[in-house]
Amino acid sequence: MKILKLFLLAIVAACLAFPVSAFAKPVTINWWHAMRSARGKVVDKMIQDFNESQSDYHVVGTFKGNYDETMNAGVAAFRAKKQPHILQVFEVGTQTMMLSGAVYPVHKLMKDAGYEIDWSNYLQAVLSYYMNSDGDLMSMPFNSSTPIMYYNVDQFKKAGIAPLSKTDPITWDELGEITKKLVDSGAAPYGMVTAWQSWTQIENYSAIHNLAFASKANGYEGLDCELQINNPKVIAHIERLKNWTQDKRFMYGGQKYQGPKSEFIAQNAAVYIDSISGIAKLQKAVNDFTWDAAPLPVESWMKKPQNSIIGGASLWVLQGHTKEEYKGVAAFLKFLANNEMQEYWHKQTGYFPITLNAYEDLKSKGYYEENPLQTVGINQLNRATPTKISRGLRLGYFVQIRNIINEELELVWNGNKTPKEALDSAVSRSNEQLRTFEKTYK
Repeated sequence: MKILKLFLLAIVAACLAFPVSAFAKPVTINWWHAMRSARGKVVDKMIQDFNESQSDYHVVGTFKGNYDETMNAGVAAFRAKKQPHILQVFEVGTQTMMLSGAVYPVHKLMKDAGYEIDWSNYLQAVLSYYMNSDGDLMSMPFNSSTPIMYYNVDQFKKAGIAPLSKTDPITWDELGEITKKLVDSGAAPYGMVTAWQSWTQIENYSAIHNLAFASKANGYEGLDCELQINNPKVIAHIERLKNWTQDKRFMYGGQKYQGPKSEFIAQNAAVYIDSISGIAKLQKAVNDFTWDAAPLPVESWMKKPQNSIIGGASLWVLQGHTKEEYKGVAAFLKFLANNEMQEYWHKQTGYFPITLNAYEDLKSKGYYEENPLQTVGINQLNRATPTKISRGLRLGYFVQIRNIINEELELVWNGNKTPKEALDSAVSRSNEQLRTFEKTYK
């Protein structure tokens, strides 16, 4: 009996020595994302590192398909009250998410969880894209990119063309001369190809030249905005590209990246415009020629080009979960933003590190001296203070609008419409989408 008493006292003492939480299961946090293949493995590693760094929370990452599919899955799940805690949404879904009523704003989440975040330590050109009109951060930037220009060094050399600067952009006129020389000399079958044509050739072209993509400061200042891409300068740019198709200086390879990237890798086109995230892909895919990167071209009349704008996605926290779960979400988002995770993400994928601390740390370690390719996009993004126009786009139904622009551009490339006809139509059709969005959310 005495032994039993001592045994029971020992159990009581042990229980008092350890809090109940020590025996509780960790709180599960669900994150739905669109990162697949190599990037998906990087995400898995980041999740694993967080789970192993503490025992209170356990993050479960789930690949839900491409950006469209992931956003649609999140919307459907919220309506069914089965939403994840964190949803990755591409940048064109920003306005829809902000007005959805389904979001727990990140700035409030972090404050409620007791974290004092110095938001000035984040890349401002990235942060401004996800802020509301009051300057509060609504979602956490995650995979942020911007387009740059890749080129085949061997084909340039064969045509007698010198390597391009990684800091000073060439003009579009100079690119015209370069692509003509490449084709005429037989160094390359085609001059250039571009991925994501709306993003690179209209959205970023407009931002860099400080041309309004839409009224009301590109939609930031009101839902009653209208597209303005049928202006003389954008029309002239598309007319130039159309003219280049006739002498093989420009080749249309498809709306997204797969076709254009394949043409560049096959050495059918010597110049390839795509996201900085293409760096990691090209490093893995290309082993039979030398390639390099340079900033996007600018017009000769633009003496001080503006910053390019971002693409990619951010992490949105959805409503409908417990206070304890949100503590875990906040802890995980803070973990993702630490230097180690940001440096790992940047090195493995090519996406920007989202904090200045991580960027400066990489710089101090000599990373950018060893990997100058990675400086091209960062310098381009940060070369000017963003204006109301170059800070980004805030449009409803932007997914549909991009699809419309892509459809109209294809009609230009196949000769069924003039650039002006196509851009006028794109504006008219897109404005219908904007009016529908305005009626829905006003």
